[in-house]
Amino acid sequence: MGWFTKISLTIFFLFIPDVFPSLNPQSAMCLLTASANQIVSFGKEGKQGIDGKDGTRGRDSEALTIFADGSPLNLDLSGQQGLPGENGSNGENSICDNQPPNVNYNLVGANGGDGGNGGNGGDGGNAGSLTIYATDKNYLKQIYVRAKGGDGGKSGESGNGAKGCQCPKPYWTVESCTGRPGDANYSCGTKEFRCINGESGKNGRSGRAGREGKLGSLTLIKTNQPLAPDRLSASVTMGELKNRGFSLSKNIWETRTGATSLFAKDSIIDDQYLELVDRVQNSVVLIWNAPQVFAPFSDRTITLNLQDDRSVTIKIPTDLWLETNTLQRNNVTELFVFNAIKAEEATKLKSKGLSGFGSKLQLELLDEAQKSDVINTNFYIKYSVSNSSEARLRQVNDYILRYEGEIPPQFIRYSNNRFIIDIGQLPIDPRYLEVSKAVQIQIEAKRTFANNSATQTILERDILGPFK
Repeated sequence: MGWFTKISLTIFFLFIPDVFPSLNPQSAMCLLTASANQIVSFGKEGKQGIDGKDGTRGRDSEALTIFADGSPLNLDLSGQQGLPGENGSNGENSICDNQPPNVNYNLVGANGGDGGNGGNGGDGGNAGSLTIYATDKNYLKQIYVRAKGGDGGKSGESGNGAKGCQCPKPYWTVESCTGRPGDANYSCGTKEFRCINGESGKNGRSGRAGREGKLGSLTLIKTNQPLAPDRLSASVTMGELKNRGFSLSKNIWETRTGATSLFAKDSIIDDQYLELVDRVQNSVVLIWNAPQVFAPFSDRTITLNLQDDRSVTIKIPTDLWLETNTLQRNNVTELFVFNAIKAEEATKLKSKGLSGFGSKLQLELLDEAQKSDVINTNFYIKYSVSNSSEARLRQVNDYILRYEGEIPPQFIRYSNNRFIIDIGQLPIDPRYLEVSKAVQIQIEAKRTFANNSATQTILERDILGPFK
């Protein structure tokens, strides 16, 4: 109560309506005079009550899996009851000294302690889930199951607030004189003072009752064999797919109601349950009908994914170019491979140089990967000419584009992974095909195979004519 001491006149005046609500105006003025002195508490405040501890949550029941064959069973999968919350303790009464007599300041009694809050009740434990394998639903009629959630624990009671110190003497007066006896300004009078009772502590708050645990749930599987888990995707080597194949599977479930009616009378379980209605399986096998040797591809990985429509998507690595077809037969997907190359083999063309001039100008390209029998190739040319006299001696950068366009097939001869391109037969101004012309030829070869494509750029610089 230290805030009661040495309060200024102005602040004390603002608090008169709350602290001394029963004072009349005349008494209030007396207290204003007295407020220049201390306002002192007496006694010692009571201690707060201690909050009660929360109750412990009840233990969940374990899940259970059984194979039903029509034999009577009694199953208890109930959750454990939550423990009650502890009560809050009462606040302690203030320790009240005797009220100081006839002091020349106002007094207030010490407050009582607040009561402690009650603890929350522990939640009930959840009931266990029940999985039943049964070839006949009627077998469940022989099973009594109690899968009730545990009751919540009771809430703790609140503690009561304690009493504050009371004032045996609420009012008193004290004589006060000013000046020296015998002086003209000497005068005496009385001042009135007051004692305010200490407040009682507040009652604590009661705890919350624990929540009831969840009901147990049923999963029904109409088979007498253990159910394999879902396998919706896998990454498998091509060797494994070719030698053994690989199976994907998915269990199809349906949410239904009426679980309680499936069991013996008075059974307790969540009425909504899951039932297995189908199991989808699809095996994938690789059939290698390609002329290429299989061994270099056997350790490469293919990704399989089972779709909702029961089909399988097959993802092939981007650095493999495969010509494939798939065939679905019952629950088997057959992946046929007719041709196979590695992506890097599509861009192994190398220039063997220019020959001739004029209409006889040719460029020879060699496929070092020797895959051009199965790869489709289109060529695009940019034909540039330099007029620099130094082009024969050193590399120059003043080439001027004189022709560009796709090379028609009739100007391309192919044999045994070699391409001969008859550049001189293209509609290029003959002036730019003459002997001693410095030329720069850029070939863009677009290579396509199955659904894959890549472009390789080949650059050739030379001086036309028999003398290089």
